[in-house]
Amino acid sequence: MTQAASSSHTPQTEQKRGFLQTLEIDTRLLGMVGAFVVICLAFQAWTGIRALPAFSWNPLEWLGAGRFLVPQNTFNIAIQTVSVAIMAAGMVFVIVTRHIDLSVGSILALCSAVMAVTQTQILPQTLGLGLEHPLTAPIAVIVGILTGMMVGGFQGWLIGYQKIPSFIVTLGGLLVWSRVAYFVAGGQTIGPLDSTFLMLGGTNGTIGTTASWVIGAIAALAAIYGIWNARRQKAGHGFPVKPVWAEVVMSLIATGLIFGFVAILNSNLIPPGRLRRMFEESGTVMPEGYTEAYGIPISVLILIAVTLVLTVMATRTRLGRYIFATGGNPDAAELSGINTKRLTVKIFALMGGLCGLSAAVASARLSNHSLDIGTLDELRVIAAAVIGGTALAGGIGTVYGAILGAVIMQSLQSGMAMVGVDAPFQNIVVGTVLVLAVWIDIQYRKRT
Repeated sequence: MTQAASSSHTPQTEQKRGFLQTLEIDTRLLGMVGAFVVICLAFQAWTGIRALPAFSWNPLEWLGAGRFLVPQNTFNIAIQTVSVAIMAAGMVFVIVTRHIDLSVGSILALCSAVMAVTQTQILPQTLGLGLEHPLTAPIAVIVGILTGMMVGGFQGWLIGYQKIPSFIVTLGGLLVWSRVAYFVAGGQTIGPLDSTFLMLGGTNGTIGTTASWVIGAIAALAAIYGIWNARRQKAGHGFPVKPVWAEVVMSLIATGLIFGFVAILNSNLIPPGRLRRMFEESGTVMPEGYTEAYGIPISVLILIAVTLVLTVMATRTRLGRYIFATGGNPDAAELSGINTKRLTVKIFALMGGLCGLSAAVASARLSNHSLDIGTLDELRVIAAAVIGGTALAGGIGTVYGAILGAVIMQSLQSGMAMVGVDAPFQNIVVGTVLVLAVWIDIQYRKRT
């Protein structure tokens, strides 16, 4: 009886396993997506229960009345995730090479202070460029990114060439750079900032619905081309390829996700009061009943560009191969001719540059440089990378996994804030999720 039962279930199990393997979907990533869906549905139901005038036992009513998955909140989560996600993408390379960077929040604060001072003091006093000059915002962003790269490169030099553990160097950076940022800003909030610079923050800089659909169509075509081009290259080199139906399924999934994301962002309407002020500033009168949506924020486009560039760097360049080889076995990598010291400097300089870019997005979203900007960002960044599947032991990690980890983290925090969870308890939940994610990752790797 037992043998018959086991023999009857074996083909089904093999068929399911073969289906996932045929699609070549990462089961761990699939589990993360499932966890994200559960989080979204839970907060949607929770906010729905709170919104109903009387309690109901119908879960469909909870979901229908919820406020978590509405376009406005989705838009807010997207723009709030960007600064942490950009740094989490760079943190993957740091952790993969068996290092850690605890100073990213402080470097972000320093870069933000430098950019704010550049816009409001240095450029007007030295070059006569005011806040609304076309060159003010580009110069400020470049100065901020270069500042981050220099600080990160200096820390990488201490780690790679002076052999000081990265934990100690970046812990010192956590304490030092935040204080340097305080003195650069003169111990005060700096604002207002250049209006072009503020377009990097979110609501002040979107591309509209038409351009969003165009970008979505281009992205969908690029995704389809990438899928089929990869198949062609595999076949050309004699590697096994997926069946045609599997490629079609993956193309449909990619296209559906892209257009679904664009549709949600295009459903977020600009508030009538803000829209009326926009018409007044342009010297016109808003037509009665006129509506307009935000579309894709420029900051989200920046995150997508960073994700693509770093993914290509990790998978298609010699630098990426060196990074993962060093993380897998540092001694063997050095013996094979890889200059691990120089590689460490490059990785931390890249991390610093990404901190500068994140500082531009974060300060633009806040519309000023605040003294508490970047506080605890290092914990959020590391948590996003680890939740996204980056192994603290080194050698394993993906950029897109870190981005998904950042989205999960921000969704948790936003959802808890919406239902009125106190800030101390939010930190308890985030810390618990981080430890649980590491434990799940360990168990997963034991099995595989």
